[in-house]
Amino acid sequence: MTLTTRQLNRALLARQMLLAREETTAFAAVERLVGLQAQLARPPFVGLWTRIKGFRRDDLLSSLQQRQTVRVTAMRATLHLMTAADYLALRGPLQPMLTRGMQSILRERATTLDLATLEAEARVFFGSAPATFDALRDHLKAKNPDDDERAMGYAVRMHLPLVQVPTDATWGFPAAADFAVADAWLGTKVSTGPAPAHTLVRRYLAAFGPATPGDAQAWSGLSGLREVFEELRPELVTFRDARKRELFDLPDAPRPPEDTPAPVRFLPDFDNLVLSHDDRTRVIADEHRPKVTLKNLQVRATFLVDGFVAGTWKVERKKKTAILVLEPFGKLLKKTLADLEREGDALLRFMEEDAEAREVRCG
Repeated sequence: MTLTTRQLNRALLARQMLLAREETTAFAAVERLVGLQAQLARPPFVGLWTRIKGFRRDDLLSSLQQRQTVRVTAMRATLHLMTAADYLALRGPLQPMLTRGMQSILRERATTLDLATLEAEARVFFGSAPATFDALRDHLKAKNPDDDERAMGYAVRMHLPLVQVPTDATWGFPAAADFAVADAWLGTKVSTGPAPAHTLVRRYLAAFGPATPGDAQAWSGLSGLREVFEELRPELVTFRDARKRELFDLPDAPRPPEDTPAPVRFLPDFDNLVLSHDDRTRVIADEHRPKVTLKNLQVRATFLVDGFVAGTWKVERKKKTAILVLEPFGKLLKKTLADLEREGDALLRFMEEDAEAREVRCG
């Protein structure tokens, strides 16, 4: 069976909780999404607001404080909010990607590092009390004056399982958050040893399928997943896309009709919806990708119209007025603009609680 681009779009929106806000908890949503990218502290809160009916910031803050949810280095070697259970299950399968990423970034500097000693030193350092990475680098430089402190710090980040420690900050974490050893924070051993990626692939398909092995590799940063897909083939179903590529999926995963209505939605910076496929045409046109994923590795906040990325947005403050600035890729229908203004006003109420006035402006 061939799936059209719109069918793939609706399948993705259903799994990403973007066809309708759902009545669920922050913890359950993070679990269902296999994490939210969290390079910045605020975007995961916005991502959950746009997906959960009646979401309150404290719902996620409570899950973080109770250590049910953690902010950790995970897929694509980037910071993610994940459930503690998913982190424990997926950290081992992700380790080859993290090691390869370190080697790619550090190049020859990686060959001179004693990883075992650095890990041991960092484990003792963070074990005494949570601390920032700047403090760790200073500590490692004092003990290893001939080595590059930034290279040492990056090697530790890629190999020692660490969690960022939540605070009472508005969005859970200050700009320079403290880190703690994940084993101690979660009260159990976090394995980084060799582990099969079967669970990782199943979890990916549940949140982002139907998909190719290349799509799963783009999401995770891992290579060589085709073999895993082949091993899982007996328990999966397959389709073709418009380009005749084979797509894999879980048998009972939702695949709504292509004419299923899709409301306008605002997605935060770095949202995984626009990052988790090699072929992203199911959600964003190729010609629009450079306007979202920038050369400085920033991923702009976007809005969806009829399920597809139709522009970007940002919030500006002018004294007591919060302004949501829309930057559409093309002309918007009057009804669409009215829907965006209504949804945008609600977004400003959530993000800018202290604003006395709000405005949605189409740039």
